[in-house]
Amino acid sequence: MITVHHLESSRSQRVLWLLEELALPYQLVRYARDPVTMLAPPALRAVHPLGKSPVLVDDGHTLAESGAILEYLVERYDTTHAFSPTPLPMDSSERLQYRYWMHYAEGSAMPPLLLSLVLARIRAAKMPFFARPVAGRIVGKAMSGFVGPQLKLHLDWMESSLARSGGWFGGERFTAADIQMSFPVEAAAVRGGLERHPALAGFLRRIHERPAHQRALAQGGPFALSAG
Repeated sequence: MITVHHLESSRSQRVLWLLEELALPYQLVRYARDPVTMLAPPALRAVHPLGKSPVLVDDGHTLAESGAILEYLVERYDTTHAFSPTPLPMDSSERLQYRYWMHYAEGSAMPPLLLSLVLARIRAAKMPFFARPVAGRIVGKAMSGFVGPQLKLHLDWMESSLARSGGWFGGERFTAADIQMSFPVEAAAVRGGLERHPALAGFLRRIHERPAHQRALAQGGPFALSAG
């Protein structure tokens, strides 16, 4: 039995979604965030030294990092390649595109989104009244000078890529790369909106309509991307 150590409102939701798409049975161990810090509880460190989620345990293997877990699941269980490209040829355009988006999601897309979340929390944090204008100016300069332009750059890149490929990140069909990319797109929708990015908005509508996505949400519980 596969076991998923699942933190509420986290990247772990993607693992549940792929398991539902693959129709694999799994055991779910839930963890709640600290209501003040929004961090994972110390109990997760007993599962993995970093104390983060997701963590998947299968056949004696303990795996962390959502991208690595998704790759493991498709390589081991997606025998018909319903959610991944065929392994050969290794340099096929579909396989290269699939691999790129599997790694881009966390390597390039999430850092500016995480920075925007941190800066928003700084702006909303309790502080002495005389410090608030200073903090506001620092946050404003960081957003206008770096984070904002980076967010636009990446959103425009994702938008144009989806428009060219026909609506899916990994090629002409839905794959695990779309599951991996769902988190940054969801985060962008929550933190800035997608009014100027209709292809990304359409992507979200399509994935939300997938029965496996809906089952995963029912299993994982409420999903608030402002948590982290």
